[in-house]
Amino acid sequence: MRFGTKAIHAGQEPDPTTGAIMTPIYQTSTYVQESPGVHKGYAYARGKNPTRVALERCLAELENAKHGLCFSSGMGAADAIIKLLVPGDEVIATDDLYGGSYRMFTKVFAKYGIVFHFVDMHDFEALEKTVNAKTKMLWVETPTNPMMKIIDIERCVAFAKKHHLISVIDNTFASPYLQNPLDMNADIVMHSATKYLNGHSDVVMGALCTNDDNLYEQLAFIANSCGATPGPQDSFLVLRGLKTLHVRMERHCANGVVVANFLANHPKVEKVYWPGFPSHPNHEVAKKQMRDFGGMISFCLKGDRFEDASKLAQTVRVFSLAESLGGVESLLGHPASMTHASIPKPERERSGITDSLLRLSVGIEDAEDLIEDLTNALNAI
Repeated sequence: MRFGTKAIHAGQEPDPTTGAIMTPIYQTSTYVQESPGVHKGYAYARGKNPTRVALERCLAELENAKHGLCFSSGMGAADAIIKLLVPGDEVIATDDLYGGSYRMFTKVFAKYGIVFHFVDMHDFEALEKTVNAKTKMLWVETPTNPMMKIIDIERCVAFAKKHHLISVIDNTFASPYLQNPLDMNADIVMHSATKYLNGHSDVVMGALCTNDDNLYEQLAFIANSCGATPGPQDSFLVLRGLKTLHVRMERHCANGVVVANFLANHPKVEKVYWPGFPSHPNHEVAKKQMRDFGGMISFCLKGDRFEDASKLAQTVRVFSLAESLGGVESLLGHPASMTHASIPKPERERSGITDSLLRLSVGIEDAEDLIEDLTNALNAI
């Protein structure tokens, strides 16, 4: 099956009792057993729920994976991955990283003896200097949040294989519609399913996919033991959201082209970060590993004044000032004070997150309305 057909049908069958075409919401905490230890594959809902299982199967199909696992948030999924490690292990992670991941790595797991190195994933000389006998994992985010760097997945995975590291690719910004890291031999793909997978800004969820049976067994054990698993209502909503992922992503990408080009030609905009531009330093890598360039765009204003960024953010009317991304509605964020505020200012600025940097999640509204909204907001500063 092709992607759109899989998004609608994969992992799902009509309800055997009623013939209902939609997967039922199995709102239950426990399951009746025929005799002690004899059941239909479900014993307690923290471990498995039929609605969640249908979602996990669908996600696995979309990522061309053998296994899928869902968690109560994207950070819950990331937490499970790091729990594969033991004190003394080291991780090399993307230096331009989502602030929540950075916070969890440095403020939570560092206390338990896990060592994290944040390295430019384009600099393989730096990677070779950083890796050592204690390094166990390579954590790649591409496109990066919020600087829209594109990291060469195949090259990073080859580096990980060479040094016997678990390769983890955060695919949240791309979605499986645009990019499939497991096809490039990555070990684990993670998502904040809150974003494009659900697509309607009404669910918080995370997901992992893998082709490795051993990693799957370990991650499933961690999920059941630690309990960061989603309920059936949220699973149903994400499963429903996936049915339109392909058509939503087509519109996100189309609107992204229009908005990126508008910003690039505006006199008050200093720079636009979007991998679809031939001038983007990683454009060729994006063309190689992505099917399109997406609807995530960052830009900074001339003069780099926080006051101007704040004024613009307060003036927009179609875009909404909010954290998160990937919903049908367009969102605008100020990374330095919102999603990446937990990263120390010198480190933020070193990665390009300046006071005027704004991040757009371009939705699926009419592009003309988005341009009018941005025009009015830019004219106000």
